Amino acid sequence: MVKNKNNRTIWGNRIKNKNSSFFQKISTSIDIDKRLYEEDITGSIVHTEMLFKQRIISFKTKNKIIYGLNKIKKEISNKKFEFSKKYEDIHMNIEKRLFEIIGEEAGFVHTGRSRNDQVITDLKIWMRSAIIDINSNIDRIIKSSLKLAEKNIYTVMPGFTHLKNAQPISFAHYLMAYVEMFYRDKNRFKNSLEILNENPLGVAALAGTSFNIDRNYTTKKLGFKKPTNNSIDTVSDRDFVLDFLYNISVCSMHISRISEELIIWNSEGFNLINLSDKVVTGSSIMPQKKNPDYLEFLRGKSGSTFGNLISMLTILKGLPLSYFKDLQDDKEIVFKSKDTLINSLKIFDQILKNLYPNKKRMLQLASSGYITATDLADHLVKQHSMPFRKAYQKTTAIVNFAEKKNKQLNELTLDEFRKFEPKLTNDVFYVLNLEYSIKSKKSYGGTSFDNVKKMILKYKRHND
Repeated sequence: MVKNKNNRTIWGNRIKNKNSSFFQKISTSIDIDKRLYEEDITGSIVHTEMLFKQRIISFKTKNKIIYGLNKIKKEISNKKFEFSKKYEDIHMNIEKRLFEIIGEEAGFVHTGRSRNDQVITDLKIWMRSAIIDINSNIDRIIKSSLKLAEKNIYTVMPGFTHLKNAQPISFAHYLMAYVEMFYRDKNRFKNSLEILNENPLGVAALAGTSFNIDRNYTTKKLGFKKPTNNSIDTVSDRDFVLDFLYNISVCSMHISRISEELIIWNSEGFNLINLSDKVVTGSSIMPQKKNPDYLEFLRGKSGSTFGNLISMLTILKGLPLSYFKDLQDDKEIVFKSKDTLINSLKIFDQILKNLYPNKKRMLQLASSGYITATDLADHLVKQHSMPFRKAYQKTTAIVNFAEKKNKQLNELTLDEFRKFEPKLTNDVFYVLNLEYSIKSKKSYGGTSFDNVKKMILKYKRHND
């Protein structure tokens, strides 16, 4: 390692002709990866401690390097550090400053490692914290959803298929469907923690190192489970980045789905929910408007997270082993996706806290569209030993008749029912009741009020 006396890039002795200012500009990543300064310094300190433990550097050198690194960390934290694009990335900016603070001995910090393994180590450490941050925000979404669900266990609404009235459900049961999605998102991120829990530090450029380093020591100190097995794979691996971006995309998709649904429900055509003025905006020309812009914002942001995943897949698809400059783009993609998801989760949490069901309209809509027809078919099976397909056909005939008469099923007379099935009694009207329909769906995972109460309690315990 040569001291950077002439303020040149670290490889200045090899590359004689200076790059144009344009090429220098596009080669730098410091504006992006300076975000990794804490992780970079943490990794360097542990690497330095390992070098001393292995008697590769002296006690005095170790202390000087760690002193310098801690000073740099404090300078950056206090915004007193001057980042330079000339030194390309966070690694070289820190190393350059370390030379200024402690002199020639700063050159020992890069013994037995490369920027190739250094950057992956930094990114994995950062990603661990990012996942904890994401899951903490997902927890808030789940908590807000549970709170809203608990208030609406007995709120009756139509469940939809194809946006057509299908069967009556509890509004709480609907909300719990999204709790399931967000809970799966949490588990996906937890699984990612396990997958990325291998320490890259010490594989160097691609072949390992001839120095007698101890990768198990740095693994333990940096909180990884084990060192990576293959040095070539390690420096070229971005599978953990793809996992992270995929998880973000799926979570964003869930947010987009419920956003789309709430936008529809907030429209005058449905009028199933109201949104507080805190989470809507107005129009520049139409004075009466209250627009669900923040829900539309969430729906739109899913597109950018999907695009980031596709970008990373495209970058990787044609890369031979091992390291290439193409991989430099991974950090910007990861940071943007994480920031977008965190913002989306925070926005959606506020929407949940400012969302109110229009219970009267929900019940009114649930009372239309022959929504208990399936209950009638089930009744024919259970009470009259009729095969379901035959019961289905009879119920279809009854629905067609009611539609022709412009009546709902519960508005038909018993005599009218008996035209299609003479065995029917007054019990049929009880079967057509909306609350009966919901209460009867007692199968595990169904919409019965008792089931919903149990599920809310289950997830409240999980989320504590």
